[in-house]
Amino acid sequence: MKSKKAVMITVLGLILSLAAMPAASQEKPSDNMPIVVEKIRADKKLLVAENLQLTDAEAKSFWPVYRQYQDELFLLRTRTVKLIKDYADAYETMTNNTAKKLLDEYMTIEALGPKLRKAYLPKFRKALPEAKVARYYQIENKIQAALFYELAANIPLVKMNQ
Repeated sequence: MKSKKAVMITVLGLILSLAAMPAASQEKPSDNMPIVVEKIRADKKLLVAENLQLTDAEAKSFWPVYRQYQDELFLLRTRTVKLIKDYADAYETMTNNTAKKLLDEYMTIEALGPKLRKAYLPKFRKALPEAKVARYYQIENKIQAALFYELAANIPLVKMNQ
């Protein structure tokens, strides 16, 4: 059975692999990590392309906005990775002060996600017809839901020290 810290490190890898661009991680599992991340990034782009069926004109407008959005989404995921690493480091010796700091950072990250999606909505609407924008947001939502499922399944509850 994996230790809780090992499970959290595995989840960190999942978040990094879903990121939009390669990360400069402090602890790289292998020298191949940038290649793996780039492949997953390309696979995500392919998934989006296959599901949106863009015309040439739509693609020309959409992909630059997509890249910008993914770059900003990557920054949020980087913060999430740091939060999980901080949680893993503090797991065995969790104090109320540390728990408060971690929870405050979590709430900040959670609040930034909707703001980012809302900020990019007019840009996507300018690039695509409304139905395709809605479909794209659904695709992103499904990817995020899968990520959150993995996080929930693999990150243990806060250990309460007495």
